[in-house]
Amino acid sequence: MRRWSVFGVLFVAACSTNPPARAPAPLPPLLPWPARIEVGHGHFVLRDGARLDVAGGDEALGIARAFSTRLARDRGLHLDVAATAGREAAPLVFELRSDDATLPEGEGYRLVVDGAHVELAAREPRGLFRGGTTLWQLLTAQMTASNAIDVAAVRIEDRPRFEWRGAMLDSARHFQSPEFIKRFIDELALLKLDVLHWHLTDDQGWRIQIKRHPRLTEVGAWRRPAGAAGTDANGMPVRYGGFYTQDEVRDIVRYAAERYVTIVPEIDMPGHMQAAIAAYPELGASADEPVVSADWGVHSYILNVDESTIAFMQDVLDEVIELFPSKYIHIGGDEAVKDQWKASSGVQARMRELGLADEAALQGWFIARMREHLAARGRRLVGWDEILEGGGPADAAVMSWRGTKGGIDAAKAGHPVVMAPSPDLYFDHLQSDAADEPSGRPDLRTLADIVAFDATAGMDAGAAVRVLGAQANLWTEHMRTTAMVEHAAFPRLAALAEALWSPREAPDWSRFVARLVPQMERWRAHGIAAAQSAFEVRFSDTAQGIALSNQVGLPMRYTLDGRDPDARAAIYAGGALTPPAGARIRAATWLDGRRVGDIAARLPDTAHRRASSELAQCTGKLVLRLEDDAPTQGPRAFYDVDLFDPCWIWPHAPLDDVARIRVAVGQLPYNFQLYKDVANIVPRPAPATAAGELLVRDGCAGPLLASLPLDRARMNPAVSVLEAQLSQRPRARDLCLLFSGEGHDPLWAIDTVELLPTP
Repeated sequence: MRRWSVFGVLFVAACSTNPPARAPAPLPPLLPWPARIEVGHGHFVLRDGARLDVAGGDEALGIARAFSTRLARDRGLHLDVAATAGREAAPLVFELRSDDATLPEGEGYRLVVDGAHVELAAREPRGLFRGGTTLWQLLTAQMTASNAIDVAAVRIEDRPRFEWRGAMLDSARHFQSPEFIKRFIDELALLKLDVLHWHLTDDQGWRIQIKRHPRLTEVGAWRRPAGAAGTDANGMPVRYGGFYTQDEVRDIVRYAAERYVTIVPEIDMPGHMQAAIAAYPELGASADEPVVSADWGVHSYILNVDESTIAFMQDVLDEVIELFPSKYIHIGGDEAVKDQWKASSGVQARMRELGLADEAALQGWFIARMREHLAARGRRLVGWDEILEGGGPADAAVMSWRGTKGGIDAAKAGHPVVMAPSPDLYFDHLQSDAADEPSGRPDLRTLADIVAFDATAGMDAGAAVRVLGAQANLWTEHMRTTAMVEHAAFPRLAALAEALWSPREAPDWSRFVARLVPQMERWRAHGIAAAQSAFEVRFSDTAQGIALSNQVGLPMRYTLDGRDPDARAAIYAGGALTPPAGARIRAATWLDGRRVGDIAARLPDTAHRRASSELAQCTGKLVLRLEDDAPTQGPRAFYDVDLFDPCWIWPHAPLDDVARIRVAVGQLPYNFQLYKDVANIVPRPAPATAAGELLVRDGCAGPLLASLPLDRARMNPAVSVLEAQLSQRPRARDLCLLFSGEGHDPLWAIDTVELLPTP
C-alpha cells in the first residue's frame, strides 16, 4: 500500500441550526459524507479511454461497466473496462476481495486516489457499487463534457450507519410511469439510499396486476377525479389511473437490484381497501358496493374476516412474493376504521367464534394470519405501528409513522424498527413558506430539519440496536405530477442520506450546503426537478425597509434596477434595503463566485398585494395548500385553505387611500373523508344569493366592507377575479375574508388579494 502524506482527517460536529454563512474549506463534493476520509497531496487525471481493470467475477465486471456507462453519459468520458487477467496494471482498478478482513463489511468499501492510480476495493458487490458511486461523485463536481478530469488525492474508508435507508413512494394516489420509477431508483442509488418502499394499493387505486383476481386492476386501477377534472371537454367522465403489469414489475425490480436498491412492496390491509372492494364487493364488511375513491383522507371501508377473504388476500401475497424477492413484505395495517366491523353481524359472530375481546384484537388476528402466510414462504412481515395494537406478531418489523413513540416502544419490546415518523420525515410537508411552493401540508419540514434527524433519538443503547434505519414518506395525494414528486423529494432525500449513512459526527451545516451545490447541478443535468426552495431569496417587510434571507445562509447579491444580479452586483450585508419607489429588486444566492439559486424578484408595491399563503388563517385547524382542479392543461393555482374553517385575515392591512379590493378566487371539490372530524367544520354564513358571496369584513366580528357575488365565478372551474368598492374606511385594519353559502362543497379558496387606491 502506498504511503500517505495526510494533512487532515475530516470530522466536524453536526449542527442542526442554520449558522451565519461562511466560506468553508474546499471539500470533496460527496453526499452522503463518508465515515472516514483523508485528503492527500496531489491529484489524479482521468483521461478519455483510460483502462478500468476489474477483479472479482462477472458481478464486479457488471458494476464497473455500469459505472463507465454513467460516467460517459454525465461527462462524455469513456473507459476501457475489462477483467484483469493477463493485463498490466491499469490506472483504475475495481476489485472484490471477500476474504480481506481489512476492508469494511457489507456495503463498506475502500477508495484510494493518488497521483498514479485509483483503486476501489470491497468485500461484497454492494460495497463495490457504493464505492463506485463515491468515485462517480468525485468525477462529477462539474457536469460538463470533458476528456480529462482532475480528482484530488484522497483515501476513503466507508460504511453506512444504518442498513435501511429509504424512501416510500405512493403510486396508489397518483400512478407514475415505469420510466419515472426507474429514474427515481437511479437517484436513490446515487445518494446511497438502498430501499424503495412502494405503496401500491389504497382507497384511490390498485396498481399491481394480480392474475388470479383481474378485476383488481380492471376496476380498481381507475377512478373518476373529483370536481372539474372528472369531466372532459365533451362532457364525458374522465377515466384516471393505471397499473403495473407483472412484466413491468419484474423489470423494475431487476433494474433496482442492479443498483443495489431493494423494493419493499406494500399491500395495505385490512383498511385502505376501497379500490379492492370496488372491484370485488364481497371482500367488504358492509353490503355497500363503492366506487374507487376520488377522495383524500381516512375511509371507512374495510375487509371482512371471512375465510374466503383471508384466502383472497393470501392469493395476492403469493403473487407479490413471486415478483419481489425482498426479505420484508409490507401489509400496511394503518388507519383501519372499524365502524363497519362493529356494525356487521357476520364480523361480530366471527369475533365471538374466535374468542376475541374487541375489534382491535380482531385486527391483531388478521395481521397474524398474514404473518403466518408470509413466514411459511420465507418472508417477514413489516407494517405501520398500528399492527402492534390488539397483540400483533412478536417478530413483526414495525414502521413508526405516528411520531417516534411507536418506534421507540417497539424497539424496547424487541421488534426491528424502521423510523418513518410524521411529521419529521413526511415529505408531503412543504419545505418553505414561499408563495410558489406547490401543494402539500404548510407545516414546514426544511432541509435543515431533515439533515438533523436522528433515527435513534430518545432510545437507550439496547433499543437503538433494533433500529434498522429510517425512510422518508412521499404521500402523493397532493403531488399530481412527477415534477411535484421530484420537487418534494430532492434535495431533502440528500439530507436524509446524510443523516442515515454518515456518522453522527458529520460535517456541519455550511459544509453540507457546500457539498449540496454540485449535487443540485447533477440533478439539473439529469432532468430532475429538484426544489430550489432552500436556496431561494426571500423578501420580508420590516419597519426599516426590506430584508433579504435564504434558508441555507448563503451570501446574496442583488440589484435595484430590474437587471439580473451577476458577480458585480451588490452583496447583501444585512439590515434593511430602502429602494426608491418603483424599484424592482432582483436577488440570488451565491457560493464560490457563482450563482446557486434561481433569481428571485420583488415587484413594486407588493405591500398592497397578498397571496393566500401570505394571509393568516382565522383558526388554522386543518390547513392544506391545495392545487386547483382546473384548467385541464397548463399551470394551476395553489391555495392555502383551512378545510374546517375557510377564512383568511390580512392583519394590519395598508388601507390608507384604498378604495377598492380585488380578489382572485377558485373553487375546489370538497373531496375529503374527514371521518368523525367532519363535526369540526365551521358553518358558513347564510348566503344572500343562490351562488353565495365573498364577504370582506373589518375584523371577523366587525362590519361588512364588501360583498362580492360568486355567480360568475361559480361558472368558471379555474381562477376568477372579483372586484368591489369598500363601503367604508375600516377601523380595525384587519381585513377578514370568508365565503357565504349552503354546505361546504364546493370549497371556495383565495388565490390573491389586492388593495386598489382611490382613482
